[in-house]
Amino acid sequence: MIEWPFFEQRHRALAAELEAWCGANLGDTHGDDVDAECRALVRKLGSAGFLGLATERDVRSLAIARATLARHSGLADFAFAMQGLGSGAIGIAGSDAQKAEWLPNVAAGESIAAFALTEPECGSDAASIAMTARADGDGWVLDGEKTYISNGTIANVLTVFARSGVGDGAKGISAFIVRGDDPGMTVAERIAVIAPHPLARLSFDGVRGELIGAPGDGFKIAMQTLTLFRVTVGAAALGFARRALNEAIAFASTRKLGSGTLADNAVTQAKLADMATSIDASALLIARAAWQQDTGAGDNRRAAAMAKLHATESAQQVIDAAVQMHGGLGVTVGAKVEELYREIRALRIYEGASEVQRQIIARDLLKEARA
Repeated sequence: MIEWPFFEQRHRALAAELEAWCGANLGDTHGDDVDAECRALVRKLGSAGFLGLATERDVRSLAIARATLARHSGLADFAFAMQGLGSGAIGIAGSDAQKAEWLPNVAAGESIAAFALTEPECGSDAASIAMTARADGDGWVLDGEKTYISNGTIANVLTVFARSGVGDGAKGISAFIVRGDDPGMTVAERIAVIAPHPLARLSFDGVRGELIGAPGDGFKIAMQTLTLFRVTVGAAALGFARRALNEAIAFASTRKLGSGTLADNAVTQAKLADMATSIDASALLIARAAWQQDTGAGDNRRAAAMAKLHATESAQQVIDAAVQMHGGLGVTVGAKVEELYREIRALRIYEGASEVQRQIIARDLLKEARA
């Protein structure tokens, strides 16, 4: 992918540098303390200078980073991506003072960021959030709950979206910076998911928030942030799928089958061909969408939605095929394809579920047809 004309020499240099770093610093095994491991990964990525990419807005660089990290370690990709998503609203709409206070620390790995939009009764319909924010002196006070918040157990800075009373629906939502050590914010529940990540349900009781942008701009800021990183979710899925294909090829080439190997079997060869074709199709959609977003070549919503939709859905199929090819080993805890099978599932849900991406694509097509 990196040799395609969508990318520049600086992107190729980044890919080579990051690949070498991953080979020297990332392993396949994870410990029992996911919080400590994520903190360590953020520090490592920050010290190496890679988190600066997460706080910038070059989507091609972000896509390369996530595809490379995900191929080596799902948790490393998670740690990298959340630094970008959690601080994205500050970079997009924050004041100069807010940017100066937080972005260098996030890029250095000294502050861990989180993006708090989802609520117990509000997932894909983000305009329906219920958390409240009321003006109080020169600041704001937030009350309510957020759930499925990545880095919720370890974040130093959170971008939180709440209903500030300015307008109805999406127009009534504002964005706020919340410090992780505010005594009014507590971890109400640690959420265990199939691929262990530091997820939490957070309770806000009189928490002080610092407004990002203008009152009522929160929904727009949230959507801009999600759109910025949507293509990169597809890139992470691409990394998972490529690792699954590599694992399948290695296994099939050494697994004895009769007088030959599993790779000599025509059914296996057909499956490998389908997997590789699907991966290249995803890579092309990701490269196009990232290039389009970086260069401003038209409205990128449809291209980004297509990239995320195809890459995540097809990666699920590729990884499932790799698990099937491994037989009993494929569902054995500790096998890489078993880990990938758990890692990929959430990507079809978070930052815009596949059903939402299909709506975005279809509505854009219909709008174009009417015009």
